Amino acid sequence: MAYTKVMHMFGSARSLRIPRSYFSTTSAARTTSVTLKALGLDSYNLGVYNGVWSGNGDVVESVNPATGEVIGAVQQSSGSDLDQTLNQATKAAKIWRQVPAPKRGEVVRQMRNSLFEKIEPLGKLVALEMGKILPEGMGEVQEYIDIADYAVGLSRMLNGKVIPSERSGHMMMEVWNPLGVVGVISAFNFPVAVYGWNSAVSMVCGNAVVWKGAQSTSLTSVAITKILAEVLEKNGLPGAICSLATGGADIGQGIAKDKRVNLVSFTGSTNVGRSVALTVQERFGKCLLELGGNNAIIVHNDADIDLAVRSILFAAVGTAGQRCTTTRRLFLHEEIHDTFIERLQKAYGQIKIGNPLESGILCGPLHTKTAVDAFEQGISDVKAQGGKILYGGNALRNLPGNFVEPTITSISHDAPVVHREIFAPILHTIKYSNIEEAVEWNNEVGQGLSSSLFTTSPERMFNWIGPSGSDCGIVNVNIPTNGAEIGGAFGGEKETGGGRESGSTSWQQYMRRQTCTINYSGMLPLAQGIKFE
Repeated sequence: MAYTKVMHMFGSARSLRIPRSYFSTTSAARTTSVTLKALGLDSYNLGVYNGVWSGNGDVVESVNPATGEVIGAVQQSSGSDLDQTLNQATKAAKIWRQVPAPKRGEVVRQMRNSLFEKIEPLGKLVALEMGKILPEGMGEVQEYIDIADYAVGLSRMLNGKVIPSERSGHMMMEVWNPLGVVGVISAFNFPVAVYGWNSAVSMVCGNAVVWKGAQSTSLTSVAITKILAEVLEKNGLPGAICSLATGGADIGQGIAKDKRVNLVSFTGSTNVGRSVALTVQERFGKCLLELGGNNAIIVHNDADIDLAVRSILFAAVGTAGQRCTTTRRLFLHEEIHDTFIERLQKAYGQIKIGNPLESGILCGPLHTKTAVDAFEQGISDVKAQGGKILYGGNALRNLPGNFVEPTITSISHDAPVVHREIFAPILHTIKYSNIEEAVEWNNEVGQGLSSSLFTTSPERMFNWIGPSGSDCGIVNVNIPTNGAEIGGAFGGEKETGGGRESGSTSWQQYMRRQTCTINYSGMLPLAQGIKFE
C-alpha cells in the first residue's frame, strides 16, 4: 500500500503512516454510497419524524471530517415542525404510558435486535460522519444495544417501596409513573450511544422521546430513527413515541423552553448546558445535564507501569481526544516521571493516523475545522504559559480533512490552559511529590466527570474512592477514565452538571415519584398524633 509521508519534528524527523488510498474520491464515495443504501438513506433526506417524515427547515450537508467531502444532506426541522412534533409526541405519550412496562420492554427488545442487524453499516456511518475509527463506531452502536438489553430487564424492576406507616390501618408506599415527553439533545461525539442511553431507559419508563442530535451528525440521527420507527409501526404503536427534530441551536432552545417537554436531557459543553439549565428552570421543568470533563489520571510510584501506559494511550488518544471522558491531565509521581514519559512517547510513536475505516488506524480526524483551530490555539497557549511540547503539537493541514497529531505536553498544574477543556488529543503531564498533592490537583478544576488512580496499595485505593479522594462522578482504579460500562450511573459533579444516565438508579430521573397513603381503617388518625376534633 502506498503511503503519504508527513514530517514530524521530535528530536529527528519521522514519518506518520497515513494511507493514500483513502483520500481517493472514488473509494470514499463508493463506501459512502453502500453505507447509506444499507440504512435506507439517500443523498437527500428528511430530518423530522413524528409518525410521518417531513422537514421544512434548512438543508444541511453532512461532511466527512477525514476528506472534507459531502456525505449527504438532511432537511432540518423548522419551528413549526418542532411544534407539530411536540404535539404528536404528547399524544403518543398518553398511549405509551398505558402499555404495561414489561410490554414496553418487549418493544425495546425488538429495537435492540433491529439495531444489531444494522450494527456494521451504522458503525461505518458513525466513522464517516463523526470521524471515529470503525471499532469505536461499531462499539458505540453496541453500547446502544447493551443499554437496550439492560432496559428490557429494567422494565420488570421499576419498583417502588412499601413504607411503614405510623397509623394503624394505613398503607404507605412509593409509586413511580412516567413523566410524559423527554427531550434529548445529544452531541456530535457520540451520535448513537447518548441517545440510546436516554431513549431505551426512558421508553421502558413510559415516556415518548423527542430527539435533536448534533446538526453535523444528522444522517446518523435519521438512520437510527428509521430503525426505531419500523419497530413501532410493526407493533401498531404511534411513531411519535420516538420523534426526531434535527436542527441547530434554535431547535434545541425550542425544546428547552417548551412546557410540553417534561425532562430535557442535554449533552454538550458547560457553557451551553448552563444556558439550557436556566431556560428549563425558568419554567420549572426537569433537566439532566452531561457537560464538560477535564479528566485526570494519577500514576503513583507503585503502579503497574505497563498497564498504566496502555490505559493512558487509549484514554488520551481514543476518538481523537473527543470523548467527554478523555484523559486530559496526567499526574506522574516524581520517582517514575522520566521513565514513564519515555515509555509514553514510544507508545505514541506507534499510533497510526488516518482513514477511520481502515484496520490498524487508532486516531481519526477531529470533527470540524473549528476543532483544529482550537487544537492549535491550545498548543499556542501551552507555549505561552511556560509549557513544553514533548510530542506532537502539529495540525496536519497538508492532508485533506481535520487531522492533528496526538500531543503530550509538560506544564504546571495550575496553568489556565490546563484548566480549560480542549476537545482534542492534548495530554498535559505534571510531576507531583505526594499523593495528597495529586488528589488536590485532580479536584482543583471546575469539571468533575471522570478520574483514575494507578496504584497497588489498597490503602490508597480506598482513600481515593472515599470522602477525601476524587470529587468526580466516576472514580476508577487501575483502568482508564473512559470506557464506562452501562450498568453504572454515568455522569459527573460540579460543572459537569450533576446528571446521571445509563445504569444504577438513573431510571428514576425519567419518572415522577409519588408517595401514596391508603387508609383502609375507617378511622381518621392524623400523623404526629395531632388531634383535630
